[in-house]
Amino acid sequence: MQLLKSILAVGALGIFSIMPLSVAQKLGRFMGRRFAANPNGDMSRITRKNLELVYPALNEQARQKLINESLLHTGMSITEMGMAWLWRPERSLQKLRNINDESVLTDALAEGKGVIILAPHIGNWEILNLYISNNYPVTVMYRPPKLKVMDNLIRKMRARLGTDLAPADLSGVRKIIKALKKGQAVGILPDQEPDKGRGEFAPFFGVEAYTMKLLTQLVKQTGAKVVCGYALRISESDKFDIYFEPANSAIYSADCAEAIAGLNASVEQCVQRDPAQYQWEYKRFNTRPEGEPKLYTKPNSK
Repeated sequence: MQLLKSILAVGALGIFSIMPLSVAQKLGRFMGRRFAANPNGDMSRITRKNLELVYPALNEQARQKLINESLLHTGMSITEMGMAWLWRPERSLQKLRNINDESVLTDALAEGKGVIILAPHIGNWEILNLYISNNYPVTVMYRPPKLKVMDNLIRKMRARLGTDLAPADLSGVRKIIKALKKGQAVGILPDQEPDKGRGEFAPFFGVEAYTMKLLTQLVKQTGAKVVCGYALRISESDKFDIYFEPANSAIYSADCAEAIAGLNASVEQCVQRDPAQYQWEYKRFNTRPEGEPKLYTKPNSK
């Protein structure tokens, strides 16, 4: 079964890669509409639950509109992988239109203590990685997928411009610290649930979310600056804009709880630029504080 999944996944990437990006995105939007047409499917159901939690003031019409738009972007995130992983890097980078406020990153690097780039799951984070690795020495922490073939492909494709990959384990943490002490940039995906014991609860859009402690520990240990980076799709176009922003100042707090809250606030400020492009189909609130019920229980399940 694992072999079959690997073959299908690589085959799909190959098909996406031979399409013009505009066609791949059109296919992605078609997939998104299919997700939206099945309200009991995982994609639609989880997206709705998350948006009900984080935007409780939206009326049903506005919420459904945001769900539909979000699922269109979810579909495009899938079909854009052919471009991001299999195209020649220089061809993919031609899809960038503007790089906004890059001085936020360069000024932080100039301080010489290293920079942690927070790259939330919004827009297309793979083309952000391509741009950064094409212009700066960077080490990126990642969580290896279960499919070995996909892991090998990801490692090869993400590293083709010189990105140094660090697995999300102790050896990867050591590699990250070493890069920061050299004054280099490291990339971290800040909005995935950490393993048990490696996080604490902090508000994310007002909802308690189990959040990594690693980043705040790295800041305390190295004195690194923290910068947010993300690439958004441009409406009616097959291009992207990249944005760099300073992280929320609370992220530097000596108080761990306040610093972790600052991490989530940093992700929030990125999401607010275009909420529909965020990965709302991810079970961000899967782990609950003690005594709270599960949030993603399927209908009619026990």
